[in-house]
Amino acid sequence: MGERSDFRPNDTGELKERWRSYIQDRRLNTTAQREAIVEQFLRTRDHVSIDELLTKVRKRHPKVGYATVYRTLKLLVDSGLAVERQFGDGQARYEVVGDHHDHLICVKCGLILEFEDDEIERLQDRIAERLGSFTVLRHRHELYGLCPKSAGDPNGYCPNEQRKK
Repeated sequence: MGERSDFRPNDTGELKERWRSYIQDRRLNTTAQREAIVEQFLRTRDHVSIDELLTKVRKRHPKVGYATVYRTLKLLVDSGLAVERQFGDGQARYEVVGDHHDHLICVKCGLILEFEDDEIERLQDRIAERLGSFTVLRHRHELYGLCPKSAGDPNGYCPNEQRKK
C-alpha cells in the first residue's frame, strides 16, 4: 500500500548489525523465524501492516505465526529500527527507520506517498520560534486527501494501481 521510500538507509547490513547488537545486549533468543521476519522487514520499502509482512514471510517460512510477527515488530520498534504509524485506516503500519519525511495519504485507495520539503521544515521552525521559542524535537506531518482518480478526475491517475500490476 505504501510508496517506495528513498529516505531510509539503503544498506541493510548496518541495520542488521544494530539488530544483532540489540538482541545480544538484551540476551534475547535468536530464532530462524524471528530472523526471517527481520530480514523481510528490513528489505521492505513500503509501510507494511502485520498481515502484509506475515504474508511475505510465509512465502518462505509457511509456519510463521501472527503473534511471532507482532512480537518481532514490537522488538524492532523498541530497538529503534522500525517506526509504527497510524494513517487513519485503523491498522498499524510499520516502516524501516530512516531520514525524516512526511506523508500524503489517499483516504479512499490507501496510497501513501512520502515527501520532503525544506520550505515546510523552515516554516515549522519559524512558527515554533514565533510562538515563544518552542524547541521542536520531532513532528509528524500527514496530509489526508484523495488521489486524482479517487477524487473523480476522469483522467485521474493513481500510482497505487501501477504498483499492483
